[in-house]
Amino acid sequence: MMKHVYIFLVLFALCLGKVSTTWCHNPYPRRHKQLQKGASSSERIISIEAELQEGQIVEHIAAYQITPNSTTTLYGAMATLDVYESLAVKAGQIVSAEIWVENYQKEKPNDVNVVQVGWNIQPSYYGDNKTHFLIGWTANGNKTKGCFDLKCDGFVLVKNRPITPGGTLEGKTKISIKIFKSKKNGDWWLHFAHVGEKFAPVGFWPRSLFQSLSDHANYVTWGGYTSSLVRTPSPPMGNGRWPGGDSASFQNVQCVNNDGHGYLPMPNLHSRVTDTACYRVSEFMTDKFSYGGPGGCVN
Repeated sequence: MMKHVYIFLVLFALCLGKVSTTWCHNPYPRRHKQLQKGASSSERIISIEAELQEGQIVEHIAAYQITPNSTTTLYGAMATLDVYESLAVKAGQIVSAEIWVENYQKEKPNDVNVVQVGWNIQPSYYGDNKTHFLIGWTANGNKTKGCFDLKCDGFVLVKNRPITPGGTLEGKTKISIKIFKSKKNGDWWLHFAHVGEKFAPVGFWPRSLFQSLSDHANYVTWGGYTSSLVRTPSPPMGNGRWPGGDSASFQNVQCVNNDGHGYLPMPNLHSRVTDTACYRVSEFMTDKFSYGGPGGCVN
């Protein structure tokens, strides 16, 4: 029985009153679908484990997102994320903090192209309660093309990389992530840094993997995510505290151009929280925000 849980964004036609009406497309990481590594990475299976069954999980997000406008072309994103260990995450639950870079076309809503990077605690995937470095990609909305960490061909590792996808982040309190599309060849590069270190390349997603994302992105999202079984309390997000001085945060939040340089200000930035009774985000202050909450939602 496979424990690996597939991580990608799925689209929801969902607009909350607290969110700008321009944000009717919401990235949402679904964990119950997975690809089985075999002769072809396009062989999709649905796990028979109860926590992975279709429709048997409840998901929440607390995030900021850039949405498209007529003058915005996005080539990447970056941030420094607080990292937490020893959270009370049980089997069937997921807690993560990530950056999502995607191209979503309204006329092809099921073919969204996404790359995503962050940290993840997921006992049903990793077989432990440790915090892991997570990457993922899809080229057609999680139907057949894509995978999580290094479970299929696609992401190309480089030598002397500072970290390997799927590895643990034990003892780390912050990590910095940069995702950007190279002007030279159009590939999507991932750079990483521990506290006090300079960015170094981890690897890249070749441009040839993608369709709409082969040119540029039109959505970028930074935030926290949780998943749990239906009718059971959701886990804590971030470090389990409400947004504030001692809560989880994203810092140095910037867009990145195709020269790999970050920039501010960022246009069309909106907050997105699925249930403020359990999770929240702070105001966005120049280049940072805090997020999180104790969880406990059952819907």
